[in-house]
Amino acid sequence: MAASLPPDFIRMMQEQYGSETASALFHALQETEPEVSVRINPRKRPQTADNNSFPQEPELTLAPVPWCREGFYLSDRPLFTMDPLLHAGAYYVQEASSMYLAEILRRYAALETSLQALDLCAAPGGKSTLLAGMLPEGSTLLCNEPMSKRAQVLSENVQKWTRMRAGHYPVRCIVTQQMPADFARFTDCFDLIVTDVPCSGEGMFRKDEEAVRGWSPEAVMRCSALQREIVEAVWPCLREGALLVYSTCTFNRFEDEDNVRRICDTLGGTLLEERHFLPGRDRGEGFYIAAIRKQGEAMPQEIREHRPLPSMRMMHVLYDSDEAPLCAENCVALTYDDALHYLRGEALRTEAPRGPVTLTYAGLPLGEGKSVGSRINNLYPAPWRIRTTHLSRFSLTLPR
Repeated sequence: MAASLPPDFIRMMQEQYGSETASALFHALQETEPEVSVRINPRKRPQTADNNSFPQEPELTLAPVPWCREGFYLSDRPLFTMDPLLHAGAYYVQEASSMYLAEILRRYAALETSLQALDLCAAPGGKSTLLAGMLPEGSTLLCNEPMSKRAQVLSENVQKWTRMRAGHYPVRCIVTQQMPADFARFTDCFDLIVTDVPCSGEGMFRKDEEAVRGWSPEAVMRCSALQREIVEAVWPCLREGALLVYSTCTFNRFEDEDNVRRICDTLGGTLLEERHFLPGRDRGEGFYIAAIRKQGEAMPQEIREHRPLPSMRMMHVLYDSDEAPLCAENCVALTYDDALHYLRGEALRTEAPRGPVTLTYAGLPLGEGKSVGSRINNLYPAPWRIRTTHLSRFSLTLPR
């Protein structure tokens, strides 16, 4: 059983949702396991081959996430680390509730033309990779994270998602490490801003007992104020008529509905839609999301498409997909076992043309190496390497 829920939290939820819904929420948080879900990369589909098909451990069934066509619930949680397809960016392990961003984009974003988008508080990369998979070709996506260690994780996940065997990813993805106020010079630049703001973490209660112990009404109020500051800092970066998506992993109205209404009233926004996901009622973790349209006349497409972003020279850029080196011309297809050896940072005893090579699994690039004829020296980034010595074999069979 999870840690006991704080009495003030219980009271707050009962007042906000009523006793029946609140009781179902409390039961789910303390007595049930979280759902497991993944989202596949629509621009990177693996090839099938006999030597890449392995029995799933345990046997898994997949069920679609209703609000995200690329999302699927899994009947159990495998050891994802052992799947080369995950490291190749074929799919991302993401909580199903947060995939509702896909439905928000389909309803309210202008996905018929290229866009300039900002994911402001982006680590570890769930929403950034979703955006990269949905934005139209020719779009630019800034994925930002202020915290250094989290920014490194974000950069790794975006790089894996966007690495292509030939050419560049259709959406330019730039990973930055900046504070929200650092975007002040990006006035009127973005057609879409996603703000998954820091919160009191109520939606993590089922997964993290520290989140339960660290919760208090005072923390809720501090988070509420910080969330408004973050949105106020980047609101001028949003073009008139453009879309801001506000989200948290909380249940309380102070960080969610109250904040969104204050943002609309004080900054000049129109609330298009909001939705709460509650364990015990919805198949997913705790999550709140709102779509807000900035008031004013939208910029004509012919003008918008010819207004580039300001120079990135003053920004701390960790990754830019347009400046990333292309995969080596010579590719070496790896079996499952060799793929794991490569992901662990080991040299491969494999014949290949001398020089730079790209190592692939199921037709998707895993990373680079240097062939000396009978051996391929490993160039996989050291921070990304698999550390576990677990011998489980797992490769997810992705829906077509």
